[in-house]
Amino acid sequence: MVLFLSASVGEGHTAAAQAVCSALMERRPTGQYEVVDSYRYASNVFHRVASNGYIGIVKLLPQLYKYVYDQAERATKVSAFKTWLHHYTALNLRQYVAELNPDVVVCTHAFPCGVMAEYKREFSDCPPIMGVVTDFVVHPFWIHRNIDRYAVATSAMRQTLIARGVAAQRILITGIPTDCRFAQAPSKRRARRMIGVAADTTTILLMGGGLGIGPLENALLAIDRLDHRVQTVVVVGKNKALERRLKEVAATLHHRVKVAGFIQNVYDYMHAADILVSKPGGMTSSEALVSELPFIMLKPLPGQEERNTRYLEERGVGIRVQSSRDLTPALDKLLSSPGTLERMRRDARVLARPEAAVTVAAAVEGLFRRRLSQPVD
Repeated sequence: MVLFLSASVGEGHTAAAQAVCSALMERRPTGQYEVVDSYRYASNVFHRVASNGYIGIVKLLPQLYKYVYDQAERATKVSAFKTWLHHYTALNLRQYVAELNPDVVVCTHAFPCGVMAEYKREFSDCPPIMGVVTDFVVHPFWIHRNIDRYAVATSAMRQTLIARGVAAQRILITGIPTDCRFAQAPSKRRARRMIGVAADTTTILLMGGGLGIGPLENALLAIDRLDHRVQTVVVVGKNKALERRLKEVAATLHHRVKVAGFIQNVYDYMHAADILVSKPGGMTSSEALVSELPFIMLKPLPGQEERNTRYLEERGVGIRVQSSRDLTPALDKLLSSPGTLERMRRDARVLARPEAAVTVAAAVEGLFRRRLSQPVD
């Protein structure tokens, strides 16, 4: 039995858990798997703040979020509050974990990783723990010396963990796990027909993540100023008010626009697109790489999105655009240069790790076998 602990901040952490879960089900169809929001076991106040307050802070007070993130990144000691919260949540998890009796616990967010590190200190019957980091940088909140395995995206992240005291043999460079269907691309024309847009028109995919964050309305207006023949597909996630607003705006625009809410088949939308315009969350970025999709990173948030942007920009697979007014010339430049688009697709192909979920699943199996081989006291 494998327990996945995620966190209800956006959709990426859960998507990573589900990708590994699917890979495990392919390998072990009779196995049991649970994907759980770890915030359910934190204090009610923290749950509300973490799930809802995070969005408000990054949207309305991004510089405050940057300050908090940077301070935590530089900290050399764990705060008393964080220690208490991890301990509190570990105690709340005790009955659930004991009843479920998982063979391995996989954490796809830093919070449950810290909680399970505390759980392991508190309870001698703790199962093996694996942390799966879902960005291209590893924040210190992830780092605990008693986690049995880490799966990270890059060699630089591995070195960061080693420098912070994690044993080298516990760290695997796997990439960020994505659904295997991102690597199973049909033709652009077929993918466009599948999502209900014109098959013969250059397609721009505009995304705001699962929560619809970002200046999507202004970005849509910027795309409409292009002289190129394009169509836009906007995915707004769970933000119903924004979905209604953008449908009203779309009716007034020159270029064709399809507005979609929360979707499960993101891979079909990426396969249909020629260019992605989005915020550079770790999962979105990894999915774009596997889909070989040139990426314009629109107004990245401070913290992990800023770090992801640097990584992708330095490797030539993404272009940073800091405001919607700069989006029109950036898109015009790309659309006028088929060679640049092809080079970005080629570089994405080199950087992508479509096998990441399978690699992580194999590592989880290794922890499973190791536990079975341990003598019973």
